[in-house]
Amino acid sequence: MANLNIKPLADRVLVEPAAAEQKTAGGIIIPDTAKEKPQKGVVVAIGPGKKDEPMTVKVGDHVLYGKYAGTELSYEGKDYLIMRESDIVAII
Repeated sequence: MANLNIKPLADRVLVEPAAAEQKTAGGIIIPDTAKEKPQKGVVVAIGPGKKDEPMTVKVGDHVLYGKYAGTELSYEGKDYLIMRESDIVAII
């Protein structure tokens, strides 16, 4: 994990999305315009949590999240999503 200067607030989590699939299971190459947004990624930074709700994910966790979860942002040439911890549906 790179050392980022981004510190999420409250119950927010910064996730680096996994790369979109390049090929189908049958070997067909998927063009960029047809690729689906990935729904999994790696947690790269977490906020301190809310007063009554400590954070359950930690940096380095591989997670699944909702298809339209989070806000996209680009930082130093890399794409990230920042979302509430409640948008994460599972740790894998």
